[in-house]
Amino acid sequence: MSLALTPRRPRPAPALSVVAVVALLALPLTPGGEGGAGPADAVSALVVGHCAIRLLRERRRPLSRAAAVVLGLPVAGLALAAMDAVSPGAGIAGLGRYLQVFVLVPAAVLLLVRHRSDFRLLAWSLVGLALWQGALGVQQYVTGTGASYQGEDVRAVGTFGASDVMGMATVVSFGLVCAAGLALGRAPVRERAVAAACALVLLVPLALSFSRGAWIATALTLTVQLVAAGPRRALRVGVAAVAAGVVLVGGLGLGSAMLQERIDSITRVADAPDQSVTDRYTMWAAATDMWRQRPLTGVGLKGFPEYRDGHASLALSSGSDTEGAGAAYRKQPLLSPHNMYLLVLGEQGLVGLVGLVGGWLALLVCVLRGLGRARRAGRGQECALIACGLLVWQLVDFAYADIGGTSTVLTAVCLGLVAWWALVGADEVILEDTPNAGPDVPGAGPDSTAGCAARAAARGRAAGKAAVR
Repeated sequence: MSLALTPRRPRPAPALSVVAVVALLALPLTPGGEGGAGPADAVSALVVGHCAIRLLRERRRPLSRAAAVVLGLPVAGLALAAMDAVSPGAGIAGLGRYLQVFVLVPAAVLLLVRHRSDFRLLAWSLVGLALWQGALGVQQYVTGTGASYQGEDVRAVGTFGASDVMGMATVVSFGLVCAAGLALGRAPVRERAVAAACALVLLVPLALSFSRGAWIATALTLTVQLVAAGPRRALRVGVAAVAAGVVLVGGLGLGSAMLQERIDSITRVADAPDQSVTDRYTMWAAATDMWRQRPLTGVGLKGFPEYRDGHASLALSSGSDTEGAGAAYRKQPLLSPHNMYLLVLGEQGLVGLVGLVGGWLALLVCVLRGLGRARRAGRGQECALIACGLLVWQLVDFAYADIGGTSTVLTAVCLGLVAWWALVGADEVILEDTPNAGPDVPGAGPDSTAGCAARAAARGRAAGKAAVR
């Protein structure tokens, strides 16, 4: 008597819940809103809960020791700064936001991504979101329905509105970095061609965002990715980028007077800065003065707005003017120094800065080490280039911006992708050469993180037996 075996239905990839967070950022926001937490932030909390439930069902250790240390480094500084906050409510709100962006969501993404296919899925979702937001931004520029810039409603902001002018620029930059990594990697030829086309297309909305910080961070990141991909590819892509620039600027006329003036202003930030640059310099000085007042622990989470006027000079304006993209004119207050490093230094002191930046530098070292492993193994290079690009872009951009706005949750997702490659994916490339997966582990499929750990343990035991013999 034979029993017919019913084939198992393929389970959806756990990383699809993270894709939902990315997809929700395509929804339009209420015009004139403050640009704080949105639906994507709420779903990111559900993703963390989903990850915790999966861990309990599979009965496996959440994180390796290295991952727990790297991702947990900021917690001590955050706890101290939360206790020193101006009010208990501000401390709790600030602690929750920092834990969401730099600890909980990155850890959840690290655990839900099981293989390089999941990593590529999330990378393509970032590219898709960037194309959608970029298309809306280009339409806003062409039709004059964007945010106000030099008296005209031409600034491309996508669905993020005039109160979060950096939102679309951040999304497009992430998508451009992912597309460049996919195009320079070892993916199939058709996928690389599509990725290269997406990268070229995304240059247009990035230019129309008029975001100098995003331009600088993207230019440096693409340079790093090209160098890491090899000199030959760097030369070919460089020639193609120059040709595309000639077509876009010369043929299509994208080099408008506004764009040229914005580009020229980058070289005048020291000699003849505009008011926005002056405000930024003034707030940087105020954050540094706060740190001098309390060098170890800072003034507490959410403390910069409270202490700003007592440390800023008279050169600081009352706020920035925002208008357009469906919102009425309003004076937006300057509540942060627009520099993540100085914000952390002023509010959390040296303890918080060392913990947060130390974790990022540890990830950068692991990412670069994984890039070398991917080169030697001949696979996974696209994941390595994307992870390296996302981290480099964020580290550079944090010199001109900080967390805040609806797009902040995307920073957490990208840090999770970086953490997966740095702490799991790079080792997976090596372990794929091991023929046996080792002993059965509950919930450890061949492509799972637990499966990789099992193969690593089996490989270590085999090496030990060979040494004894």
